[in-house]
Amino acid sequence: MIQTVSKEERDGHFSMGFLSRWRTHKAVSEQGTVDVSERDGVRYLHLGGVTVQSAMRVNAPYELELAYTRSMMGFLLFREVPGNILMVGLGGGSVAKFVYHKLPSARTQVVEINPQVLAAARSHFFLPEEGPRFRVEIADGVDSVRARAADCDVLMVDGYDDRSLVEGLASQRFYDDCAGALTDEGVLVVNLWGSDKLFDVYLKRIEASFNGHVLSMPTGKMSNIIVFGFKRSPGNPRWRDLKERAKQLEAEYGLEFSDFVDALRSLNAHSEKRLLV
Repeated sequence: MIQTVSKEERDGHFSMGFLSRWRTHKAVSEQGTVDVSERDGVRYLHLGGVTVQSAMRVNAPYELELAYTRSMMGFLLFREVPGNILMVGLGGGSVAKFVYHKLPSARTQVVEINPQVLAAARSHFFLPEEGPRFRVEIADGVDSVRARAADCDVLMVDGYDDRSLVEGLASQRFYDDCAGALTDEGVLVVNLWGSDKLFDVYLKRIEASFNGHVLSMPTGKMSNIIVFGFKRSPGNPRWRDLKERAKQLEAEYGLEFSDFVDALRSLNAHSEKRLLV
């Protein structure tokens, strides 16, 4: 996750001693406790415990510090720059900030249930001001997705508390509603923990909602797996074409898209020449 910290910290699990020593902010509300800690130039968000929910390198606040957040941008391998993006779960706003600064033609709405998370993102993580291209709604992501018209080009879901995936953001009904919120060329991007005992259950639900047009992508040393659900299949792209697009995207966005292509080989059906979707 972060090369300058210990293995335990790379895995996103700090000791309570670490948190108490390096804490810079704490807020308590009905939704729980929100902590901010900082060490070696990296600022972390924690929700009710020591697990890292978000990280930001202070001297590069608009870059993606954590591997899984970079991997969530892998949808660009298959789709053009989106016009409308809906995000469920704000955290420290890492992906929202990246999209705001790197995809200036996109309009982004973020749904976050905890107002203290939004306050911390604004005060400690350089969250952009709201305007025509960016806004944050304090609401339940389940209800917001269900009420959404089919106008999302990309729907990104990263909904965890300190212990696990929020149950309502992993039901069959929720993934069905995600499919309903997307345009015909839309894509769902979900962050899951590969170590979760219910991972296969969640994956099967996404596959059912998206008629099997699903790809899974591991994120290096982390246990996070990014799942892409396509409203309409992107076809069976040639590895050669994916590699060429990855080089173009790397030059434009500075992310390791070639590694994303390699990671797709490990968990998805493919032939020697094509990725099968």
